[in-house]
Amino acid sequence: MSLPFIEIATRNAQASVIWLHGLGADGHDFEAIVPELSLPESSGVRFIFPHAPERPVTVNRGYVMRSWYDIQSQDIDAMQDAAGIQASAEQIAALIDVEHRRGIAYEKIMLAGFSQGGVIALQAGLRFPHRLAGIMALSTYLALPATLAAEASPANRDVPVFMAHGIDDSVVPFSLGDRSRQQLVAQGYPVSWHQYPMDHSVHPDEIDDIAAWLRAIFIIT
Repeated sequence: MSLPFIEIATRNAQASVIWLHGLGADGHDFEAIVPELSLPESSGVRFIFPHAPERPVTVNRGYVMRSWYDIQSQDIDAMQDAAGIQASAEQIAALIDVEHRRGIAYEKIMLAGFSQGGVIALQAGLRFPHRLAGIMALSTYLALPATLAAEASPANRDVPVFMAHGIDDSVVPFSLGDRSRQQLVAQGYPVSWHQYPMDHSVHPDEIDDIAAWLRAIFIIT
C-alpha cells in the first residue's frame, strides 16, 4: 500500500524533494520549512512529505506511533530493526517511482529526512537503482552500515549527500552522526558536513545552508 503524503505543489514542477519526518511526528512536521527556504516559484520544486506507518515502538513501551521502524534499545544503533528499515526504504523507493511517473526525472528527485527519516533517506537513496539529485540527512545516522558496500547502487555511488548535526544532540549523539559521515566518506560518497550549536532540532543557519545546497543541486538562481 502506498504511503499517504502531504504535497506542496508548484507550477510546472520540474523537481521533487521527498522529505521524511522523525519518530512520532508526521508529514506536517517539516511543512512549514518550505517558505523559510525562500525558493522562487519559478524553481519548480515540489515538496512531498509522507506519513510513516503507525507501529508499536519498543523503547516507548510499545506505544503505537508513526515510526519508520522499531527502536529496540536506548542505544539506537544497536539491535537495529533491519526488516523495518528495509520495508520503509522500499516504500520510499515506490514513492520515488510515483514522482517519476508524474513526470519528474529521477535525477531531479531528492530524498531528505530528519532523525529516523534521515536513516530511511540514506537507506533508500544509496541503494536506489536510478541516479537521484541528492540525499539530505539531518540529525541522523547510517543504519546497517555493514550491508552498504554490497547493496549500494552504482548509479548513486557519487550522489551528493548533505549531512547536518547538532553538537549537543541528546537523541542521536553527535558522535554517531560523525561516525556515519566517516563511513560514507570511506566508501567514496561526497558528503557536505555541517554542525550546529543545537540539540535534536533544526538551526536557523542550517535552514540557510539547506536552501543554498538545494539551489546548487537544482541550479536555481
